[in-house]
Amino acid sequence: MSSSSSSSFYYSHYTLFLSFTLLILCGHLHARDPVSDGVHNASNDTFLRLPSNEVEPDSTCEPTYGFLPCTTTVFGNMFLILVYGFLMYTAATYLSAGSELLLEILGPGIVGGLFLPILGALPDALLILVSGLSGTNETAQSQVSVGMGLLAGSTVMLLTIIWGTCVIVGKCDLEGSIAIDSRDTRGFHLTSSGVSTDIWTSYSARIMVFSVLPFLIVQLPQLLNSTSGRHFAVLIALVVSICLLIVYCLYQQRALGRLLTENGEPNVKIIEKLFDTIDENKDGELSQGELKALVIGIQFEEVDLDHDDAVIKIMKDFDVSGDNRVDKKEFIGGTCRWIQKAKGSRVASGDDGAHTMKFLSDFHDETRREHDLLDVGGQNDEVEEGVGNARWTSIKAVLLLVLGSFIAAAFADPLVDAVNNFSDATSIPAFFISFIALPLATNSSEAVSAIIFASRDKRQTASLTFSELYGAVTMNNVLCLSVFLALVYARGLTWDFSSEVLVILIVCIVMGGIASFRTTFPLWTSIVAILLYPFSLALVYVLDYVFGWS
Repeated sequence: MSSSSSSSFYYSHYTLFLSFTLLILCGHLHARDPVSDGVHNASNDTFLRLPSNEVEPDSTCEPTYGFLPCTTTVFGNMFLILVYGFLMYTAATYLSAGSELLLEILGPGIVGGLFLPILGALPDALLILVSGLSGTNETAQSQVSVGMGLLAGSTVMLLTIIWGTCVIVGKCDLEGSIAIDSRDTRGFHLTSSGVSTDIWTSYSARIMVFSVLPFLIVQLPQLLNSTSGRHFAVLIALVVSICLLIVYCLYQQRALGRLLTENGEPNVKIIEKLFDTIDENKDGELSQGELKALVIGIQFEEVDLDHDDAVIKIMKDFDVSGDNRVDKKEFIGGTCRWIQKAKGSRVASGDDGAHTMKFLSDFHDETRREHDLLDVGGQNDEVEEGVGNARWTSIKAVLLLVLGSFIAAAFADPLVDAVNNFSDATSIPAFFISFIALPLATNSSEAVSAIIFASRDKRQTASLTFSELYGAVTMNNVLCLSVFLALVYARGLTWDFSSEVLVILIVCIVMGGIASFRTTFPLWTSIVAILLYPFSLALVYVLDYVFGWS
C-alpha cells in the first residue's frame, strides 16, 4: 500500500470514529430539553434534543433504534442529515474501495459484471428500502416519497450536474469531431471546445435509455386513467426490472462475447463481429485510434493505465504487413494466436468467457510490467511485493465491503427519519429534500472521482467517465427501481409518482439520446445538461402543486 493511500485510509477511519463519537454524545448527554420517547418529559429522559430558537410545545420525535438522537427543530435535523449523510458517503467510499480491491484480486469476470454494479448502488437501494419498510401503511405511504426523491435525484444529478461538469473540466480542442488529448487552447468556446468518447460509450448510453422501460410499464394505468390495474402494473414492472438487472449484469460480464467455441477453438464469427464493431469508419482496417477503443472497451483491472503501450503491442503482434494498420485477416490471425497462447498457459475449463477475460487481464499485467521495466529498471521487487500483499489485500477488501455494508444498513433508517423530521419542521416536501440532499451523500464519492478522472483531458478517460455515469444510472433504473417496486407491491402502497417518473424519463431520454448517436460533445452540451437540473425540480413542483398530479 502506498503512503498516500495509507494516509487516506486512516484519515477516513479517523473521521468515521469522530462521527460515531459525536452521535453517541448527542444520544447520551443530559441537556435542558432532553428527549427519549419523543415527548417533553425531562424527569427520566437521557437523549439530547438539539438546540433551536423555537420549539413547538406539542412536537414529538422517536429516537431511531431507541437510542440515536432525534429532534423536531430545523437546525437540529439539518445537523443530523449532515452527520448521517457523511456516514452514508463513508459507506459508499468503503464499498467502492473494497470493490476495486476485489476486482484486482479476482479479475474482471463475475466481479466486474455482477458484484461491482450492485455494490455501487447498495447505499441508494438501502435508503429506498427503509423509506417505506417500517410503520403503518399510511406512514409508509408518506415516507416512501423519500425513496422516490433519492431515486429521481440520483439519476438527475448524475446526468445533469455531474455530466455537465465532466464536460467542462475535461474539455479539449475539437478538430474534425475529435477532441485532441491534453490540448486546451480555445478556452470556453461553445462549439470548438469539448470532449469526445468512443463508440462503446454510446452503447452504454443506449442501454441506459432502454432501462427506463419499467417506468413506462408502471405508468400505463395512469396514462389509461385506470385505477384497477395499478397494483398489477407494479408487479409486471417489478418482473421486467429484475429481468433487465440480470441481463445487464450478464452483459457486463460477457461484454466481449465468447471468443472460444465449445471445443475450445477460436470462434472466428465472434472475432469477425468484434472487428466490425471496432471498425468505426467501416474501411476494413483498424487504425491505432480504433485499437485504443478496443483496449478501453475491454476495461482491464485498472482504468487509464498503459493503454498506449497496449495499443503498440497489439499493433506489433497483429500488423503482419507492416503498414501500421490491421485488416480483418490480420485481426483474426492475431486474435487466434492470442487465444492459442492463452490456452497453452492455463488448465482447461468450461468457462471460456471468463478465461478469455483472464487472459486479456494477464496481457495487461505483462504490458504494465514491460512499462515498469522501461521506466524503473526492474520488476522483481514489485512482483514479490504483489505476492506478499495478496493476502492482506484480500482481507482489506472483505473488511471494507463488510464495514461499508454495515454502515449503509445501520444509518439508512436514521437518515430517512431525519429527512422526514426536517420536512415536518420546515413544511418542505420530503421529496425535494431527498431529491437534493441524499444524492450528495450516496453519490459524492462517485461524482468526485468521475470529475477528477475527466479532468485528465484525454479521450479514453472521458469515455470511461461517461460510461460509468451511464452505468450508474442504469443500475438506478433496474436495481434501485426493483427495490422500490418490491416495496410498493409487498406493502400494498399506491403508486402515485407520475411527475417524478416523467422527470426521470425526460432526463434519461434527452441525455441518453444525445449520447447514443454522437461521440463528440461541445461545451454547449454541458449547459443543456446542467439546466436540466433546475428544470426537473421546477417541473415536479408545477405538476404536483399547481396541476395537482399527486
